Amino acid sequence: MAGAVGGELSGTGAVLGLVPSGRGNDFARALGLPGDPRALAEVLLHGSPRRVDTIAVASAAHGGVSVLGSVYAGVDAVANRHANRSRLLRGSASYYAGGLRAVAAWRPAAYRITVDGALLERHGYTVVAANSGFYGFGRLIAPDARVDDGLLDVVVVRDAPKRLFFTMMNELKTGAHLARPQVEVVRGREIRIEADRGLPYGADGEVDAALPVTVRVQPGALNVLA
Repeated sequence: MAGAVGGELSGTGAVLGLVPSGRGNDFARALGLPGDPRALAEVLLHGSPRRVDTIAVASAAHGGVSVLGSVYAGVDAVANRHANRSRLLRGSASYYAGGLRAVAAWRPAAYRITVDGALLERHGYTVVAANSGFYGFGRLIAPDARVDDGLLDVVVVRDAPKRLFFTMMNELKTGAHLARPQVEVVRGREIRIEADRGLPYGADGEVDAALPVTVRVQPGALNVLA
């Protein structure tokens, strides 16, 4: 919901205030919004707007939209799709169960990732273009990402044994996965992600399109209360 509304407001000059009462709340987490209702009310009533970046997302299958947090293509998009379709589980449980199901059936993909014109070819699990450091209910996929630096952090998780990938899933809680040799981070302003098959990609929790996709940072495009 935050991505959908914030994306529509991107570039309009409007001011967005967030009440983090959803399932993920990852962009609110990146903004450092308080969880206490009284403290949050103070921010929304009296806070000064802060300019943050957004992401323009374009693909032949989906057209063009803007989102706030991240675009991800691979096993995490499959996991997100499972979580969205879950009727029995909510919150972190739906993401964890979706992740287990996705990894169990995953076969590594061959990616072509173009970052500001430079081509990277990698074989693995996912590529994440992150404006916010958080996704998937508080998982710190890109610990050094900043929502106002005019750049996207591109996190590539290369091929690894599945048992190790499950370990890395737990390391996402703290960002410790960055120490793994299978994890690579580069930064850029425009990223194109392609793969050897029509993998799904997600954008701020929605998964309804397939690769290829091009994403571009939109510096300072949104005013938020934070």
